[in-house]
Amino acid sequence: MNAKTFELSPGYNISRVIRGGWQLAGGHGAIGRDQAVTDLMAAFDAGIWTYDCADIYTGVEELIGATRLRIANERGLDAAARMKVHTKLVPDLARLANISRDYISGIVEQSLRRLKTERLDLVQFHWWDYSLPGYLDAMAWLNELRQEGKVHNVGTTNFDTPHVAEILKAGVPLVSQQLQYSVLDQRPANSLATLAKQHDLRFLCYGSVAGGFLGDKWLGAPEPDMPLENRSLVKYKLIIDDFGGWDLFQSLLRTLKAIGDSHGVDIATVASAWVLKQPQVAAVIVGARNQAHALANAQIMDVALSDEDQNRIAAVIAESNGLEGDVYTLERDRTGRHGSIMHYNLNAGKK
Repeated sequence: MNAKTFELSPGYNISRVIRGGWQLAGGHGAIGRDQAVTDLMAAFDAGIWTYDCADIYTGVEELIGATRLRIANERGLDAAARMKVHTKLVPDLARLANISRDYISGIVEQSLRRLKTERLDLVQFHWWDYSLPGYLDAMAWLNELRQEGKVHNVGTTNFDTPHVAEILKAGVPLVSQQLQYSVLDQRPANSLATLAKQHDLRFLCYGSVAGGFLGDKWLGAPEPDMPLENRSLVKYKLIIDDFGGWDLFQSLLRTLKAIGDSHGVDIATVASAWVLKQPQVAAVIVGARNQAHALANAQIMDVALSDEDQNRIAAVIAESNGLEGDVYTLERDRTGRHGSIMHYNLNAGKK
């Protein structure tokens, strides 16, 4: 491993910054197909050659598939072979009670077609409701598809420590878990990191800039009133509240700003670079609104935070009570502040 790549499984290397695809699903505004492909290629050319998507992100797998073909045509087959694509498999909430192998296989086949490939690099499995036990069957079927050669690696998304342990005990060779991790939310360190270290399981982290809150725009800004303009901002404002409130958040931003100035980068870059330094973290997943943003994101891999930098950040974090519980536990409580704003059936009608 060097500063810009990580060997996630034997012989399987990814860039330490991953281009997220959720912003291309249309929830952040209209998407122009040609421009989206051009922007995705800009990330590749900047050194971000790993992409994240999901079967539930409308149209995104197709966009990344088109990008793969264009890279092959314009950059060559060797370049296209270097491109890695991670997708998520998220069964419909209404199907969980009657999950079947054919259903899981069908989603994999659909992703293969959309992404224009014969084998999926990494499939990350998500399950909405632990009271329904079919997730173990689904993971076993997904592992069978790996053994058949249709999937290279398998991982999970937003599973807590006991359920990751259960999946590992069942013999599924997980290589990664996608989860939320930031200077505001260190829940992965509460217990999952210890289990992950024991099993060489790595974290692929979203939310490292808290939906944009961890950015220069918010330094010195007054606390915003609810409701905010989109669900993502509402979600991360709740994280800020739990972290310790707006004043402590501003203290954190000032610290990140001072560190960023010493490295010649912005607050968001420092926040993501901090996540890359945490135990078991393989990569951070970032969005990019345009080509310039992709170039800025690539800088994350160039920032070498010193021990002093990390100690300054740790001192602010120490003033926080921290978010309670395990990975994604707050979000799974549909009656709670965090869970009540979640969309639990994002793929309804999209198959």
